[in-house]
Amino acid sequence: MKNTRSTALLVASVFALHACTTDPYTGEKKISKTAVGAMIGAAAGAAGGAIVGGSNKRKSILIGAGIGTLVGGGVGLYMDQQEKKLRKQLEGTGVQVVRDGDNIILSMPGDVTFDTNSSVVKSQFNDVLHSVSLVLNEYEKTYVDVLGHTDSIGSAEYNMTLSQQRAQSVANILASNKILPERMIIRGVGESYPIASNDTPSGRALNRRVEIALTPVVE
Repeated sequence: MKNTRSTALLVASVFALHACTTDPYTGEKKISKTAVGAMIGAAAGAAGGAIVGGSNKRKSILIGAGIGTLVGGGVGLYMDQQEKKLRKQLEGTGVQVVRDGDNIILSMPGDVTFDTNSSVVKSQFNDVLHSVSLVLNEYEKTYVDVLGHTDSIGSAEYNMTLSQQRAQSVANILASNKILPERMIIRGVGESYPIASNDTPSGRALNRRVEIALTPVVE
């Protein structure tokens, strides 16, 4: 797992080096939104077992719950349509919608979603999660994996607990908006999958996030 995490951060660093812009007024180096999206996708791929997606057992449970499957060329079209609606619903909310092959990742920055060291979702963010739920309920042929991430400040044990609590809080709100529990897996992965360096405040801010990873339920 250590090698996987190192690969994720290396890939992220390469994207960052080639996609930095300089603020003409402050001289500060900033990473473009496109680069951040690429880094999120790279980290999600490196997470491997953390983003579970579909297993035969999980698919059987969803089929038993009345959710069908996607086949062939219909997979991409289905995810295209879902992505389009999510982008429209989430415009201006601070949530980044990242497309990674046939998967969609919704990355929610920690400062937008939670107060410092808190796992209680900010009241104003409930409406955002309600908007997400509307789309997820319309496009039900997707697995919904909720992943909590932290920066490396504090002990690894504390960060793991906080990341799990934050992922669970987001999942609880999705469930309250009628997302079937059978579709969801909730995991905290602590500081294990950074998308930026933890040596700078801006990097740590990027690493503090909750992701909703959407994977198609395929035949």
